Amino acid sequence: MVPHRLLHMLAVVFLLCALSASAQTVTAALPDAAGIEAMGEDLFVQSGSTGMVLVVVRGDEVIFHGYGETAPGSQQVPTQDSVIRICSLTKIFTTDVLTKLVADKTVRLEDTLQQFAPARTAVPKRGKPITLLDLATHTSGLPRELGQLPRHDAHFTYPDYKTRWRWLPNQHLKSTPGTAALYSNVAFDFLGDALQAATHKQYAALLAERTLNPLHMRNTTFFPNAVQCSRLLEGVRDERSCSVTEATAGSSGLYSTASDMTIWLEYLLGTGVLGLPAQDPAAQAIYLAPSDLVSQKGLDHAGEPTGVGLGWIHILPVDSPSHIIQKTGGGAGFSTYIAINHARKTAIFVAATDGAVDTHVNLFNAANKVLLAAAGLPPLPPPPAKPAPRRAHRRKHARHS
Repeated sequence: MVPHRLLHMLAVVFLLCALSASAQTVTAALPDAAGIEAMGEDLFVQSGSTGMVLVVVRGDEVIFHGYGETAPGSQQVPTQDSVIRICSLTKIFTTDVLTKLVADKTVRLEDTLQQFAPARTAVPKRGKPITLLDLATHTSGLPRELGQLPRHDAHFTYPDYKTRWRWLPNQHLKSTPGTAALYSNVAFDFLGDALQAATHKQYAALLAERTLNPLHMRNTTFFPNAVQCSRLLEGVRDERSCSVTEATAGSSGLYSTASDMTIWLEYLLGTGVLGLPAQDPAAQAIYLAPSDLVSQKGLDHAGEPTGVGLGWIHILPVDSPSHIIQKTGGGAGFSTYIAINHARKTAIFVAATDGAVDTHVNLFNAANKVLLAAAGLPPLPPPPAKPAPRRAHRRKHARHS
């Protein structure tokens, strides 16, 4: 008869062998760099873009590929140093700074926007005041935009500080702060203004000091020089001039490169590559459940939200292996996207310029499939059916900056 202790040891050995074999099977099933580049090619073709860059970070592995052209007819493929407008991905840089200022007790999420307003400027209320948390979760009650970009202004240069603060006191909030989500660009510009007031530093300098410089993201800026502007990707739309975008520093103004965004993905994943720090988990946490809101609009471009964070949106429950934390962006001829799967230490960044034909492909949903395939996971389930609108009408593709 085999002793009970020996049986236990044999069972443990068998279990470890089974787990090891399973892990090897999962690893073997992961697509290699060539496979991911091929998936990126499919994504590029489906998108109809002029040019596209793709970065996938998986553990300590980095995969980059450029597709198409840097400009129509250039016959030059985008590189890691091609300059891109990251549009609304700027917002997750703003909330990175916010999280750091909360951690060092410079501000609190419960602080009101009124505390940081210019002298003699009244911030509107509706039942309760707007807080920094409301601004960062799109629940401030403020509209999406202050107004249309003036015809001849460069992209992401409107509204400036004086314009938005003169506009604000006359507004009537669309909902009680904290109760309903409405995607808002102007809210994030006010958030940047609040962080500037709290630290008595120009917001662009604050972002550089707390985030960009420590991460050595030297090509991520609101102030592109002539060389950087010469490398800016171009699509087929009117993209206006490559100019200083500090006016929308909180919401959408950042320029960057695939090389810098690779560093950013490694920071978000906390892979520790080259001694990089990991982002504070509070920056990517869930702060509101959609079920706690009376409504949400503009948060579901990449999938059905299961959690609202500080600029981030969560898809699927946090205990699901396929759980995604994501941020969409778009405008000025670009569509941009970041998505993270922490279960497999995998993240994706995509930036694409407009093409001549709108294929009506949802670039963000398609990128989610690439992310999960790169992580060795099945695609997201189809979204739940929504009631059909009373009147069928065509809508212009929304931009997310």
